[in-house]
Amino acid sequence: MSDAAVGPAIADDEAALATPFVKCLVRLIRAQDSYGSWEGKPDAELLGDFILTKEQRRAIPIVDDPDPDVLWRLDKFYAAVGLAIEERSGLMASPVMEMSHEGFGRVIFTAGRLVVLSKTLRDVHRFGFETLWKLAAAGTKLAGDAIATIEAYPEVARS
Repeated sequence: MSDAAVGPAIADDEAALATPFVKCLVRLIRAQDSYGSWEGKPDAELLGDFILTKEQRRAIPIVDDPDPDVLWRLDKFYAAVGLAIEERSGLMASPVMEMSHEGFGRVIFTAGRLVVLSKTLRDVHRFGFETLWKLAAAGTKLAGDAIATIEAYPEVARS
């Protein structure tokens, strides 16, 4: 692969790692490291399991049960979305996730009495993003949508 092709990908990864959402996700993952085994690893390497190329996705069966590692990554991703909402709004927004053993479910975020985000989850065993930039964009979009809902109904969110 030529250096010209690698250069933009590295620049995109650097930009993605600098986004507030990805920084929040990395903080959450590092907080789980009770034995210090991830201490010397770079952020991009910690997030490597969140990256799932098209080829890797095609290799996963269409119907399958999610394994515990995938569920852990899913939990950390949505916990980071909740923290991003909290950082931007000042309101607590923790995810409530209901998941079947087959990998289908829903995640809901509330602020006060307001549902600020509701997302259906399907094919959880294939959870991942093609690039770090797509990971950052997805988390940022979810948090931004929730913030827009809070701004549209501030009285209900603060009740």
